[in-house]
Amino acid sequence: MKQYNLHCNIAQTLNIIGDRWSLLILHQIFLGSETYKELLENLEGIPTNLLAERLKTMESDNLIERNIYQSHPPRYKYVLTEKGRELEDVFNSLIMWGQKHLNKCYKKLVHGSCGSVIEHRYYCPKCGSVSLNELTVINPEE
Repeated sequence: MKQYNLHCNIAQTLNIIGDRWSLLILHQIFLGSETYKELLENLEGIPTNLLAERLKTMESDNLIERNIYQSHPPRYKYVLTEKGRELEDVFNSLIMWGQKHLNKCYKKLVHGSCGSVIEHRYYCPKCGSVSLNELTVINPEE
């Protein structure tokens, strides 16, 4: 995959998770698919060689780890690392963007207890809630 050579969190994050199928594979593992076979079945249309390649890359990027569950022949289960699990907000944001902007909505993010559609809010641990027009991006050196 071509890499972005920009000093930007978005660009550098896309260098890790932005190639075709990667977020879908990670999301499928997040949803409970553990084996290569389950991933292949649940990600309709993914080429087998591409799935294998992406899993190796994600493992080397410490997004997933594989644990052997059968030794002959060797078979593995894939689980998200803490770094991979921290993509949950990304998955949820994409679902929420899709429910607002796609012509056909395939998933909605709802509150499990009451069924209401969830809204995204920002929170400042020092002074409470923050509105979008109050957000500022800074360089860490500032």
